[in-house]
Amino acid sequence: MRAFNAELSKLFSLPGIWLAFLIGAIAPAVIAALDSIAEKEEIIAGVSTRLSEVGYIGLVLGVQGVIILGVLAVSSEYLTESSESGGGQQITTSLTVVSSRLHFLLAKAGAVTVISILLCIVAIMTTVSATHLVLGEYAPAFEWQRLIGAICYWTFTALLALGITLLTKNGIIPLAVLMINSSVVSFSVLLYRVTKLAVYLPDRAGAEMFMFTSDTFTGSLFVRYNTPFTGGLVMLAWVVVIFIAAAIVFHRRDVAA
Repeated sequence: MRAFNAELSKLFSLPGIWLAFLIGAIAPAVIAALDSIAEKEEIIAGVSTRLSEVGYIGLVLGVQGVIILGVLAVSSEYLTESSESGGGQQITTSLTVVSSRLHFLLAKAGAVTVISILLCIVAIMTTVSATHLVLGEYAPAFEWQRLIGAICYWTFTALLALGITLLTKNGIIPLAVLMINSSVVSFSVLLYRVTKLAVYLPDRAGAEMFMFTSDTFTGSLFVRYNTPFTGGLVMLAWVVVIFIAAAIVFHRRDVAA
């Protein structure tokens, strides 16, 4: 628990963490509000087909906040400090204080998990508020099962970002790849045109925990292949595999290298 508290303290001391909080808490509400405005026009015109999905798209795109969180949790350990501070790295101090590398990783993963859950809860509150503010009586009922799925999606994504960054020791590559994948174009969508196995990629399977419930909204491209529970298991399996691989590499890695 001391290691866990230390990891929480380190995360809250990082300047970049506030950008993660800002994106995670505000971006979903902004996206949900814009989507609600467009949907309200369709409701008035009598052509609305995706009312049940309004608001959730903001929770999909707002996941970038926890991606930053997961990347920063690891990349900050490998940043070279200024010459005034000795020019060392935080990872050396961390492993000196916490002798067990496994305990160190579990504490860091636990801190990222707790913050991701809390941040997603805040995002849900702002998203629901924005949707009701715009749609009023037309606002859809947010089902608690789907909201729990969104929390799991955010948490698993943060842990994936942590594990991938641990493998690369560099925050730029996982940050760029994961943020592009979650905002500009999803690789699973592109690969789906080639093979149906793309539905088992973590972002696609994870999104099925709370998205793609309306047949009229999904169409042929986003037709549901997994149940919310199965999608969650698939994404969890990705998290476990990547975390185990990262733990093995981290255990064998020379910190000074």
